[in-house]
Amino acid sequence: MIKKNSFDLIVIGAGAAGIIAAIVAAREGKKVLLLEKLSQIAAKLKATGGGRCNLTNTLSNEEFMARFGRDGRFMQDALQAFDHKNLITFLKEIGIETHAPDGFRIFPTSHSSTTIIEGLKKEMEHLGIEIQCNQKVTRLLSTGRHIDGVKTESQTFLAPNVIVATGGLGYPVLGAEGDGYNLVSELGHKVTELSPAMMPLKTKEEWVKNCRADTIAKVELRVDIKKHKKLRAKGDLIFTKTGIRGPVVLDFAREITPLLKKYIEVPVLLNFTKGMNEEKIRQHLQKELENKKINTLIDLITTLLPKALAYEIIKLAKIEDPFVKYKKLEGEKRDKLIALLAWTPLTITGHDGFKKAMITRGGITLKEINPKTMQSKLIDGLYFCGEVMNLDGPCGGYNLQWSFSSGYLAGQLLR
Repeated sequence: MIKKNSFDLIVIGAGAAGIIAAIVAAREGKKVLLLEKLSQIAAKLKATGGGRCNLTNTLSNEEFMARFGRDGRFMQDALQAFDHKNLITFLKEIGIETHAPDGFRIFPTSHSSTTIIEGLKKEMEHLGIEIQCNQKVTRLLSTGRHIDGVKTESQTFLAPNVIVATGGLGYPVLGAEGDGYNLVSELGHKVTELSPAMMPLKTKEEWVKNCRADTIAKVELRVDIKKHKKLRAKGDLIFTKTGIRGPVVLDFAREITPLLKKYIEVPVLLNFTKGMNEEKIRQHLQKELENKKINTLIDLITTLLPKALAYEIIKLAKIEDPFVKYKKLEGEKRDKLIALLAWTPLTITGHDGFKKAMITRGGITLKEINPKTMQSKLIDGLYFCGEVMNLDGPCGGYNLQWSFSSGYLAGQLLR
């Protein structure tokens, strides 16, 4: 006799990873229970991309893995099973059309995450997946090396397979508490150091607040610490009242936040001149000086930078009069100005923690997970998918695709 609270698979966490894992298993005839501690499913998915839902991107699997750094190869089997092309096909099968308006980022044609959520809900209903919200799992049940089920705050559910898809610590207002880390730690799994990622950063320098009107395109940002010189990124940057944000900052925050724990302050250098070095900047300025309309220093520098930023760079070079003629500048001040145009220093001093972090850096150590199945190497029948694992990528649909790919692979199960 089958007990009422007995299933073939229990999925903990109804985000992108958990939902697709449940769908894959149910399509194979498994009796599936999806548990969500919030009152509704897919809360974080709903907020993705400001609600526009950047699902994935058009990169090849090799290029995609490379963006995740040295651990990117862990994704190989999951991507082979379910890459961006498979995701597009899957979504089309459940009635959701997608497109890539910029040739790279892929969105639902509706540009609304609600479209994705409603499509996934409909498919789960069609497959008979049991969804229970307001169910917080407090313990994973196991006998020796085998998973037996889960215990929530109010009930016990049994199953020979459990998938942990609880996400990370980012956006606690959307339910992130890191519960999955505690659950698996009790069974012997190791969790790496956790840091907030994909978030704005604060700076010691206050002049940034004067430059908030403009987005600076193609900024190069690198760490100015000898041991970490190789850490760099490129992309658009926006100044804020207290620091910097924008795609390049969101991407680079995953490298900066662990360093802040070690160094307290992290000096960085930024190139705002689209990669020009000092020699090219000199050549550019000289060419612009031939234009008779250029009369003052500020006019000259604004051929490279927005006016507000140009004023601040001039101040940093200790030049008191922004309306002075360039040729009248002392050689030392001219050299200082050009050096600052090539690399402008800033000091990163902090961030708003996990409450503003879109992604968590760190998680369940990959060495204890089989990349071909997403199954635990310690406990049979225990699987993982999505952000709960120690793997995170940059902006641009990378992390959501990883959630879908790892969820798809985990949902296939071994038994």
